[in-house]
Order: sequence, then structure tokens, then C-alpha cells
Amino acid sequence: MKKKLFQYFKRSPNFSWKWEHYFEIYENLLKKYINKKIVFVEVGVADGGSLHMWRSYLGKKARIIGIDLNPNAKKLEKYGFEIFIGDQSTKTFWENFYKKVGKIDILLDDGGHKSIQQITSVVESIKHIKNEGMILVEDTCSSFMND
Repeated sequence: MKKKLFQYFKRSPNFSWKWEHYFEIYENLLKKYINKKIVFVEVGVADGGSLHMWRSYLGKKARIIGIDLNPNAKKLEKYGFEIFIGDQSTKTFWENFYKKVGKIDILLDDGGHKSIQQITSVVESIKHIKNEGMILVEDTCSSFMND
């Protein structure tokens, strides 16, 4: 089942890192959004490899938005992605973000892996998710690891 998304991941022109078992889960959860006019937001884009994967998988109708702490992520805008720079653990970031973007269909949090970051992202985003939308949080296990 993970073959299609995993192949897009492997062909991405930019680097990204994801646990291999995520791909099957994502395909099951996200297949209903393929070729639909949706707003997809990923927190934690690094070099942008996963943004390219999402574009290939979801199709050209999807509005793909990335969020990262590193201002260098803005270079990904040349590929047609919208990039916002900010700290996901602050309420102010999310307030400003949703004022500009409006409601979204999918939030995928692969940003900071501390509890405060993940919890803040969910709490501040939940009221901005469209009906039938979803919030996905990767690597929640890391919230329980010692630094």
C-alpha cells in the first residue's frame, strides 16, 4: 500500500527523513484528498523533500504550505510552496498564521518534537480545521525521551 507515496518520497529532489511505516498510514488517511482543492500544511519542512512528495501525491489542486523555524526554508517558495517562518510553540505565531491562511484541511506536524510544540500546534489549530479535515502529529514518542 505504501508504494505510491513512498516512491514519490524517494524521487523528491530535496532531502527529507520519515519513518517508513508512516507511508502506508498516510496513504490510508489521505487518499480521499488526492486531486482535490485542499489546503495542506506541514510543520517542519527542513530541505523540503516531503513538500515535493505531498505535491506529487495530492496533485496540483492542493495548496501546499510549509512552516519552519529556519528562514532558509523560504528558498522552497521557488517550487510553488508557501513558506511561513515561525515558532510553532507560540500562540502568536498560530494566530498570525491563521489570519493570513484561513481554514485548512490537513495539518501535519513534523516540526519540533517536544510536548509543548506539539500540544500548542494542535490546540491553536483545531478550530481552524475544516469539516472532514484532520491533524496528524508525527513522532509523539519523542515527547517522552530525555534530552
